[in-house]
Amino acid sequence: MPMLKWFKKFVQWFDAEHNIAAMQSQPTMKVDWLRIVPFIFLHVGCLGVLWVGISWAAVITALALYLVRMFAITGFYHRYFSHKTYKTSRFWQFCFALLGNSSVQRGPLWWAAHHRHHHRYADTAKDIHSPVQTGFWWSHIGWLTSKANFPTRMHYVKDWAKYPELRWLNRYDTVVPIALAILLFAAGKFLAAYYPQLNTSGLQMVVWGFFISSTVLFHATSTINSLDHMYGTRRYHTPDTSRNNPLLAVITLGEGWHNNHHHYAVSVRQGFFWWEIDITYYLLVLMSWFGIVWDLRPVPETAKKAHLETV
Repeated sequence: MPMLKWFKKFVQWFDAEHNIAAMQSQPTMKVDWLRIVPFIFLHVGCLGVLWVGISWAAVITALALYLVRMFAITGFYHRYFSHKTYKTSRFWQFCFALLGNSSVQRGPLWWAAHHRHHHRYADTAKDIHSPVQTGFWWSHIGWLTSKANFPTRMHYVKDWAKYPELRWLNRYDTVVPIALAILLFAAGKFLAAYYPQLNTSGLQMVVWGFFISSTVLFHATSTINSLDHMYGTRRYHTPDTSRNNPLLAVITLGEGWHNNHHHYAVSVRQGFFWWEIDITYYLLVLMSWFGIVWDLRPVPETAKKAHLETV
């Protein structure tokens, strides 16, 4: 019986919906150190590079996983699940959610719900990651450490909650990241055995492909919550402090055109003009040519010209 009790506790650790009521009643600005142990471990794991070293195979893997998963966050979690800027099939919808989940940024419903809340209350007292309200560090990373922000705000995502496969991914949001780490370890072992000239190993692939790549991915994504409400230019009058930042647009594949986005959030394109590089948009257009996605919502000319800062 004691073994069964410990097994249940172990399973509950992976259940994002366990004890939700108690978490929702917690103070919003209090750090829950026990709950964020995996998040801390993700960062500490980067130090493993001191023992496993470096190889081109590992670095290329880390870079490739950064780019693929950044696109999953920007193109799928953000522009699809949060804003419905295009349509796709249920099969591809699940694939998008799966790939986004591998980014170690929680489940698709949790991500979309928090982002919809952000747009409703951007930079007000109810915005949980506004640098205006809580400063840089809390907006960048601190808000994630609060137990109160751990549950999914289901009332924001009733449209997605009707799909059981998405609910499962959202509830057990650590399964896919763990599977990715295991896959990377197996790939590294395979390369070490059959292509020793690459000078890689299972642990090296995990450190670079999972820990380093995921940590950099997280902080790059978080710059949109923090830095993109602090530094950059404003083309449009919006009731928040969103800004356009070309550098952040490059590292996040187009998300840096944040003032554009807050001005007209339902467009699939965030770089409104041809000179505003939006790699996520280009890739979604490419996917539309193959029928994977369709009905991409454009930016109306009237929206481009409305509420300009210069007016």
